[in-house]
Amino acid sequence: MRHIAIIGSGPAGYYSAEAAQKKYGEDVAVDIIDRLPVPFGLIRTGVAPDHQSIKAVSRRYEKTNLGDNVRFVGNVTVGEDVSIDELQGLYDAVVLATGAPHDRALDIPGSDMNGVIGSAAFVGWYNGHPDFKDLDPPLDAKSVAIIGNGNVALDVARILAKTEDEFVGSDIVGHALNSLKQSKVEQITFLGRRGPHQIAMTPKELGELGKLERAKPYVEIDDFPDIGDDAMLEPGMRKSVTHLRDFLISDPEESLKPLGINFDFFAMPIEIQGDGKVEKLIVEKTALDKDLRSAGTGELYELECQMVISCIGYRTPPIEGVPYEHGRGRFANSDGRILPGLYCVGWARRGPSGTIGTNKPDGFAIIETVAEDIGSGNRKEGREGLDRLFGERGVETVTFRDWK
Repeated sequence: MRHIAIIGSGPAGYYSAEAAQKKYGEDVAVDIIDRLPVPFGLIRTGVAPDHQSIKAVSRRYEKTNLGDNVRFVGNVTVGEDVSIDELQGLYDAVVLATGAPHDRALDIPGSDMNGVIGSAAFVGWYNGHPDFKDLDPPLDAKSVAIIGNGNVALDVARILAKTEDEFVGSDIVGHALNSLKQSKVEQITFLGRRGPHQIAMTPKELGELGKLERAKPYVEIDDFPDIGDDAMLEPGMRKSVTHLRDFLISDPEESLKPLGINFDFFAMPIEIQGDGKVEKLIVEKTALDKDLRSAGTGELYELECQMVISCIGYRTPPIEGVPYEHGRGRFANSDGRILPGLYCVGWARRGPSGTIGTNKPDGFAIIETVAEDIGSGNRKEGREGLDRLFGERGVETVTFRDWK
């Protein structure tokens, strides 16, 4: 029997467990270990609550977990309840699938001010992550600045802009919905360093922005290149830019909507100002060089706002004793190998890139690597040893069936 421990119960973790089941059949025991007492990681706490079709992939993970040879072990903090060295002593392979749940730092003056929130915290708040249940974002703000031009930024804006009725069918948590019902937000501004042709927003999510009951998106025609240049974009990006161009079309009824969502392209925040809390954002206009990299032009303007939400990317938290690339915010690895018997997969391996589905081939590939390395030699104790260790330490775990 081969024994594999997977740290993290998100998509990368479950796809890796599924791959191990298919590779070894009954000749494997997989323990999926997670800090939270609930499974599914990013699916549960990262995907927007009004995107239920995306969250439905958890049914596939549940099927994996209901097999006898895959076990969810929740409420366990690696590094506190058990060390990486101890896990390596118990399992033939340890796979880090911890994702990238921490925000990249917004490294500008004033970023530590009240009213500046990272997207991991804000998304965690409306998704019911226990770390962020007491966040209390200042929703009495009239104006909110969202830094970033990706799908997370779109999710944040959409959640801020929706009416209570538009959340029907979602699984948004009660404390967030109650707060959002009292929101005073009248203007949301996206700030992105580059232009419409460089956004990381996908067509579906951009299309949703144009169908909100009480909000209208606005763009500036001067920010766009010639419409003929759209033909050179790949199809998905071309659809996204088409949505942006549709936002240019004026509709008298749409203009009466009480909430405006503005796109400020070629805009680089350089300082947050306020007397103890956010009052304004100092922004520098940018221009693109021949390699489409942005650089400041020296032209500044002020954006009045009372809340800033930073959606500029994520990083994997380091674990003591595991080599780490601080510049990339991920574990140091070569094709998923970190050290003998220690591996990483998903965002922990490659950084925060790709979609949920990208983790499937990644998970199957890492199990092939594990199989190549562990071969058919002597087997270790696995879950029996882990249970004994936790019994000695009084660690109370939560299994999948407990959670169900």
